[in-house]
Amino acid sequence: MKIKRGIFKAIIYVVCILLAILCILPFWIMLTNSTRSTYQIQQHAISLLPSKYLISNLNVLLGKSFNPMMGFLNSIIISTFSTFCSVYFSTLTAYAVVVYEWKLRRGFFTFIMAVMMIPAQVTSIGFYQMIYRVGLTNNFLPLILPAIAAPAMVFFMRQYMLGALPLEIVQSARIDGSGEFYTFNRIAMPIMKPAIATQAIFSFVNSWNSLFLPSILLTRQEKFTMPIMVSLLRGDIYKTEHGAIYLGLTLTVLPLFIVYFLLSKYIIAGVALGSVKG
Repeated sequence: MKIKRGIFKAIIYVVCILLAILCILPFWIMLTNSTRSTYQIQQHAISLLPSKYLISNLNVLLGKSFNPMMGFLNSIIISTFSTFCSVYFSTLTAYAVVVYEWKLRRGFFTFIMAVMMIPAQVTSIGFYQMIYRVGLTNNFLPLILPAIAAPAMVFFMRQYMLGALPLEIVQSARIDGSGEFYTFNRIAMPIMKPAIATQAIFSFVNSWNSLFLPSILLTRQEKFTMPIMVSLLRGDIYKTEHGAIYLGLTLTVLPLFIVYFLLSKYIIAGVALGSVKG
C-alpha cells in the first residue's frame, strides 16, 4: 500500500514539474530572444541560451521615435488607477448586493449579469464618439474611469462574499455604532483580501495588455502605452528588429510578474482558507 502511494506521489510530482516547465518555457524563450540578434532569431527561432546582443537591442529600442520609459510610466499609471477603481467599487457593489435588503436587489444583480453578455467591441464606436465630443481624447481618464463598472468582478466578489462574510459581524458593527463605510473598509475589505488580490491581478493584466482602446483614444506619442509602442516596432516594412521586439515584450511583462509575486500570498491564503472550510 505504501509503495502504491509513493508511486502515485511521484507521478503527481512529475506531472506538476512538467506543467511548471511548460508554463515557464515561453517566458524563458522570450527572455533569451531579447538577447539575440534578428538573424539568430530568424535562423534558429528557439534557443534556451542567452546571446550577447542585449545592449544592441536596447539601443534599437531606445533609438525609435518614441520613449519606451514614458510608455512604461503611462501604462503603470493607467493600470494602477484602473485596477484600484475596478477592485474597490466592484467590492463595494457586491457588498451592497449581499448585505442590504432592498426590493430591486435581485433585479439589479440580474441587470449586472446581462451587461456581462455585451461585448466591449459593440460599444467602442459610441464610446469613442462620446469621448471625442467631450474633448477627452489623449487623456488617461477614459481608460481609467470606465473600470469602475466591472460586472464580471462584481459577480466574483458577490459569490466570494456570500461564503466568506458573516452578516452577523456587520450587524454587530452596526450595533456598536460603526458607520457603513467604516464597516466596509475596516471589516469587509480585510476579509475579502484573497478575492481582491485575485481580481487585482486579472484587472492589472487586462489593463496593462489593453491595445484596442488605447490605440484609438491616444494619438500623441507622449501618451502612448507600452503595448502601443511594442506594436509600433513592427512598423518598418524593410526590416523588423525581432530582438528589440522581444526586449520590448520582456519589459512589458516584468510588471505583471511583480504584481503577481506581491499578491500571490493572499491568493494562497484564500485557497488554504477555502480548503479548511471545506
